[in-house]
Order: sequence, then C-alpha cells, then structure tokens
Amino acid sequence: MKFRSRDVQICVVISHGKRYDGEYEFQAGWEMNHRQIEEWDSLLKIKTSGRDDSISNTINYPYEPTNYPVLERFANAGYIRKADCLLDYGCGKGRVGFFMSYQTRCRSIGIDYDERMIQGALTNQKTAVSGRRTEFFCENAGRYAVPADVNRIYFFNPFSVEILEQVLARITESYYENPREILFFFYYPSDDYIGRLMREDMLEFLDEISCEDLFESNDSRERIMIFRME
Repeated sequence: MKFRSRDVQICVVISHGKRYDGEYEFQAGWEMNHRQIEEWDSLLKIKTSGRDDSISNTINYPYEPTNYPVLERFANAGYIRKADCLLDYGCGKGRVGFFMSYQTRCRSIGIDYDERMIQGALTNQKTAVSGRRTEFFCENAGRYAVPADVNRIYFFNPFSVEILEQVLARITESYYENPREILFFFYYPSDDYIGRLMREDMLEFLDEISCEDLFESNDSRERIMIFRME
C-alpha cells in the first residue's frame, strides 16, 4: 500500500523517519521539506500538498503526492521528452502531470476515481504554468481506455494488485490497437507489484532510478522501476 507522510502538515519538527508496518513517519526535517513543497507549488502555480485518505479503501489507496526531489530525478533521467504523452494513474491533485509537463514539455493525462481530487486538479489547471499541456479525468482505472498516443505511464501504488491486473489488460489492448514502445514507471513499488510485473509476459524490466540517497532512511523501496512494453 502507498503510505507517505512527508507532505503532512503538523506543528513539530522530526529529523528522522522510520517505517512501522509500511507506514512512513518522516525522513528529512519537516520545515525543510515543507518549504521545498511551497517553493515548487508556487513556481508551478498549483496547490498539491497534503495526504488524503478520506475515501480510500482496501483496493483504492490514499492520495499522497510524489515528493518533488523524486520528480526532479525522474525528469532528469531523460526517459520523458517533449514528444511523449504521460499517463498518471491515481493523479490526485495533478502534481506529477504539472511538474513533468513543465520540466520536459511533454503532454500529460491524469486519472483518478475520486471526484474531489480531480476537481482539485482541474482547479490547479486553471492557474498552472503547464496547464495547457495537461488533462484530467475522473475514471475507473480498470475500465479506462488508454489513449493511442500514451507512451509513458506512471504509478505510485495507487491501487491494489487486483486493479493493476485490469489496468495492464487495458494498456495491452491499447498497445495491440496501436503498437508502440510504452514505458512504465513504478515509484516506491511494493513486493506485490514487483511480483506481478515480473510475471507479465508483455513487460520487460528495463532500468531503475534510485532515490535512496534523497532521504535518510536508506529504504530500498525508494526507487522508480522502469518496464517496457514493445
């Protein structure tokens, strides 16, 4: 499951982070992280901070935005360029799409099952510096028909492996309808996700982007695993 708490706003400063049964406490000093979030949100002209688990359940996991240092490393890795179209599953308020469209000039699409999150993304889109290169839709991920021009796909543990199975089927359908190289990016992947992906005949493990050094916990899950469908 996706548990991150570095964006949570509290009134104390904690200098170290630990995991307890998969739940993240804090890694860097909260003040530094919060300032960084505010700086990037201000630059992008969006508001994306905060964790939201108000309607999460056993198959749809809480909204938790990817941290900006991870997104910076992702953008700088060179896997996404201006000609690409990035699809973000469980987009929440749209941070990944706005950031990647700003940094790489790619087009981005975000989908989420939570109407409130999509409304937040659409509100951000009105002011975002990269808003014209983004789209957001309230959709059921397992039934979403993947557009023919999508060739980059991002996941931050948005849902259970059961829904991932359905999503992979929809992506495969899109691939057969319009064959092209599709790259999959899985940030902070769970063992269940990795096990399922390694058994998928249509996917080839390509690379990983380590993010362990960005935080103090030396957590081996701090990485973006990259798979290719071709």
